[in-house]
Amino acid sequence: MNNPLLTDDLLPKFDHVRVEHMEPAIDQILSDNRVQIQDLAAQDDPNWDTLVQPMQSLDDRLNNAWSVISHLNGVMNNEDIRAVHKRCLEKLTEYGTEISQNDQLCAAFKKVADRPDFKDLSEAQQKMVNNTLRDFHLGGVDLPEDKKKTFANLSRELADLSSRFSDNVLDATQHWYKHITDESELSGVPESALDGARQAAKQKELDGFVITLDFPSFFPVMTYCDNRELRREVYEAFVTRASDVGPDAGTWDNTPIMAEILKRRHAQSKLLGFNNYAERSLATKMASSVDEVMDFLNKLAAKSKPVAEQEVTELKSFAKEEYGVEDLQAWDIGYYSEKLRQKRYDISPETLRPWFPAERVIAGMFQVTEKLFGVQIEQRPDVETWHKDATAYRISRDGEEIAWFYLDPFARQGKRGGAWMADCRVRWKNLRGTLQLPVAFLTCNFTPPVEGKPSLLTHDEVTTLFHEFGHGLHHMLTQVDVADVSGINGVAWDAVELPSQFLENWCWNPESLALIASHHETGEPLPQDLLDKMLAAKNFQAGMQMVRQLEFSLFDFRLHAEFTEEAPTNPLDMHREVRKGIAVVESPEFNRFPNAFSHIFAGGYAAGYYSYKWAEVLAADAFSLFEEKGIFDADTGRSFRENILEMGGSREPAELFKAFRGREPNVDALLEQSGITDQERAA
Repeated sequence: MNNPLLTDDLLPKFDHVRVEHMEPAIDQILSDNRVQIQDLAAQDDPNWDTLVQPMQSLDDRLNNAWSVISHLNGVMNNEDIRAVHKRCLEKLTEYGTEISQNDQLCAAFKKVADRPDFKDLSEAQQKMVNNTLRDFHLGGVDLPEDKKKTFANLSRELADLSSRFSDNVLDATQHWYKHITDESELSGVPESALDGARQAAKQKELDGFVITLDFPSFFPVMTYCDNRELRREVYEAFVTRASDVGPDAGTWDNTPIMAEILKRRHAQSKLLGFNNYAERSLATKMASSVDEVMDFLNKLAAKSKPVAEQEVTELKSFAKEEYGVEDLQAWDIGYYSEKLRQKRYDISPETLRPWFPAERVIAGMFQVTEKLFGVQIEQRPDVETWHKDATAYRISRDGEEIAWFYLDPFARQGKRGGAWMADCRVRWKNLRGTLQLPVAFLTCNFTPPVEGKPSLLTHDEVTTLFHEFGHGLHHMLTQVDVADVSGINGVAWDAVELPSQFLENWCWNPESLALIASHHETGEPLPQDLLDKMLAAKNFQAGMQMVRQLEFSLFDFRLHAEFTEEAPTNPLDMHREVRKGIAVVESPEFNRFPNAFSHIFAGGYAAGYYSYKWAEVLAADAFSLFEEKGIFDADTGRSFRENILEMGGSREPAELFKAFRGREPNVDALLEQSGITDQERAA
């Protein structure tokens, strides 16, 4: 069979990829790789050209096939793909463990590092070899045989558990819906959301409206729906997903899976000589110790909690005085916050939506990128994709093609929720000097166009799009030719959010908004009064938002740092304990937030969710230079591109930041940007 996953095409042939191609492709590549690795590891005097480059080539072929399978499992999920993905994942986990525990291969890399000419290699090449040796250690290469076996079993079980966790969240999210025939029950819900609910009902061949737990459906109900009982029902369904309580209690319960994941992460960490998984996690991050992370989070909490408490007090007073609500519940917070925002600033996300049609925002984002970084972006509708919603784009600089990406912006059945960037192809140069260009997948879940009406985004969705595109630019604008440290590869996890959070700033500036925003019917720009209101409301409840993020970060970090075999931390208990210390909003007993926290149980953020805040400090401080010089200052844009985006993981992030900013990062920029300053508090 001619397998499209085994070709060396830069852009995958999505029209030709079938489920039946997936497992044979992975089997073929793994079999070929195993034979070649045996020969490569057996060399007496390996060097960069005879060992490292061929290994990169093997890894790249595998990545190119797996990235497509993994992507399709996320955006076109069905039973067949899921089953194949699971079988392939098991094989890849086994193979990955095999490689990381291959003594002979590790010894061959050590020989390369010990050669007298190692110092003549480029900085990126040396970094890649040193990272590889570190990863051998973290993969258990130094362990005695019996412990290696234990470690391998744990890796395999962890991969399976994480995959099950993710499937449970998807199934629980997509199973629940609320069918409503009486429109008055949805009083207050904006027309755009009602259109979406009508469409969802049609898809299920029902009359009236269907509310789902997908964010574009869930969020408008929580924010605008006057029907308190309905808000409570939807809230409960959302916060009990994949748990032991709620409308689908026990059906997709992640409670035992979380316990098993934590147990195995801890066991692996102990085998490697760490006290807990938090320590193991920091072995590849900027932060140097558990204490440093805890200190960082606690300091932010100390500065932001008083502000958050003040905001909640104001909200409770407002709800009581204006609406007679004595007992503000969790499902009321979004609703009355929105009422307060409208009263205080005379603006709502819905007011802004008509100025942010998805097509205009996307085109405007490309203009911002072109002005900032001197690149050109061109839509290529002729390129094969996996769904009619997805489009391919080419990036060039000075007429030279430098990268490609795919954008899949809208929510649909069978697509995992949230937004993410993933690599499809990595930039690197092979021994023959042939350069493979980077290719990225950008995925969001915005409200799709309905019956001829365009997709209109909230401003929050605009920032989400910019966030993911920031990750994409980090991957695509790299100039590094060594695969393992090219783009986002090899970047310390707590620095990986720097470009994404940095780019969000251009969603708030009048100069850049002029490129992004125009009315979907008239084409007129965002009126000055709306712009002023939007900017005035920017830091509305910034304290509450900050403590919410810190709650997730502290929960994740303490969950892993405080775990012991004798007293395994229970995620639910830990979440309650963390909330006691930092939360300013009461949470109902039935809340099961941990059960759907995919970032840490099925994504790469375990004992690393703090990275968002850590990188936010870097991003705010980096942006403050643009505020000084001008947000489209060509020299500053070039410096950010050259020092941060182009360098990928080839140097330590602290060095790169310093090269761009001329100094160490400063937390004050973030607090100032968030409006959480001493002056604010005093006021």
